[in-house]
Amino acid sequence: MDRLLQLNTIFISIIIEAFPFIVVGAFISALIEVFVSENTLLRILPKNRYLSVVAASFMGVFFPGCECGIVPIVSRLIKKGLAPHAAISFMLSGPIINPIVLFATFIAFGDSWKMVGYRAGLAIGVSILVGLVLSFVIKENPLKENCELHTHDHSHQNTKQKLMSVLNHTSDEFFSMGKYVVLGALIASTMQVYVPTRILTTLGGTHVTAVLVMMALAFILSICSAADAFVAASFRNFFPQTSVVSFLVFGNMVDIKNLLMMFGSFKAKFAVLLVSLISSFVFIGSLLL
Repeated sequence: MDRLLQLNTIFISIIIEAFPFIVVGAFISALIEVFVSENTLLRILPKNRYLSVVAASFMGVFFPGCECGIVPIVSRLIKKGLAPHAAISFMLSGPIINPIVLFATFIAFGDSWKMVGYRAGLAIGVSILVGLVLSFVIKENPLKENCELHTHDHSHQNTKQKLMSVLNHTSDEFFSMGKYVVLGALIASTMQVYVPTRILTTLGGTHVTAVLVMMALAFILSICSAADAFVAASFRNFFPQTSVVSFLVFGNMVDIKNLLMMFGSFKAKFAVLLVSLISSFVFIGSLLL
């Protein structure tokens, strides 16, 4: 009974800490969906291969969104003429360098700017490297020919209709994110209470195994970027800091829901290459921190 109460306390504390950021993250994502068109991004990004990748990697600061819906946005951008390598760079770093996400990371890790810097730095580095590699490798349109994007055109709506659309999108985003956060919080709290400390210590015994375990955990939990820092922070007593950073970066670039969307939008060969590049660069980058 004591363990169950302890699990309940840890679970609720993670949810309470994450809840405000889920709401704010969902609201901002909805604002971007309704009021910012893809044409705005197309006008801003430079045409030069290198500059476009770098600029796209920093675009998430000004156009914050969630990874839950970033794949359809990127698919639309590519269809409208944005270079695939630049679009992918935006897809990878955008949900992580989102100001709300970085602030949530700061709060979750006890006002630690160091963790914010590690997370943002690794995310930007990986997105630039992946984008540059793809710029030399991609020879054809990576999108599937029959790729269908379920989107909504808000340009014809008046202000009242747009505000209603924002509320509807916020609600959809909130419930979409929420179930993954609850699952992640439950698994994290269960591991802390029921898994012997020696097992966690063994898994985190070397940097290599710790990073691999945390990357796998990030993929399985599939937690939204606005709230994953609170789950990640609960593992810092068992795993090295570098492996926790890999959790914070890899999970927002490749998780179960994103992987399904990637294979639904991109050609299989491209999707496999993309996931391989992301996995390799996050793994190597985490070990170098």
